[in-house]
Amino acid sequence: MLASPAVRLLLAPVLLAQAVGVRRRALILPEAAGARSGVAGQGPLLRLLIAGDSSAAGVGVADQAQALAGQLVAALSTGFTVHWRLEARTGATTAQTLDHLRALPVEPFDVAVTALGVNDLTRQRPVARFRTEQVALAALLRSRFDVRDHWRSGLPPMHRFPLLPRPLRDVLGAQARAYDRVLAQTSQDGLHHLPFDETRLDPAMMAADGFHPGAPVYAAWAQELAAAIRHARD
Repeated sequence: MLASPAVRLLLAPVLLAQAVGVRRRALILPEAAGARSGVAGQGPLLRLLIAGDSSAAGVGVADQAQALAGQLVAALSTGFTVHWRLEARTGATTAQTLDHLRALPVEPFDVAVTALGVNDLTRQRPVARFRTEQVALAALLRSRFDVRDHWRSGLPPMHRFPLLPRPLRDVLGAQARAYDRVLAQTSQDGLHHLPFDETRLDPAMMAADGFHPGAPVYAAWAQELAAAIRHARD
């Protein structure tokens, strides 16, 4: 109900004021420093592409070694020779990521991991548009980059973010669940959905801004992905 256009229209003045207040108070953190491509490990070749928004870019930790990309590569490098590349930036939406990937040189990857949706959500993209763009992204990764397995990270439970006041928190939470259903419902034949593990939403594990992951969250996320990727390739 809270995700319906009628309810959002009714609450629009309150939601706008709260959103402006959150942006004004928010601590702006940089993307993680460090390499965004490389080769690591020993074993069968695994070509890995990671793309997405600030969470993929490692906002919340100092170095890529602590971020999703670095920790995922480390987890996979015990069984594979991982050729990896990170294409992510703060604020990226699904549409912007599509445009960015279309502009890259053609390069084959076995596995892609994407982390997208929060910026589509905060920009109030309709669920139908999110679905269309996510389907287009999956098709692009398969046709242009030969991706066999595409892992899409689930949206975090926005209704549990203490940084967000109510009713903004409740409305964004309802919309996040609707977006996440899109990712689950469109998963098929090498297109996977990894739901957000809500046990990771411990304030002690989050970054200083109370919004982005901290190193423990990135580590748990990377371990989940690594286990899923290994299982899919068995």
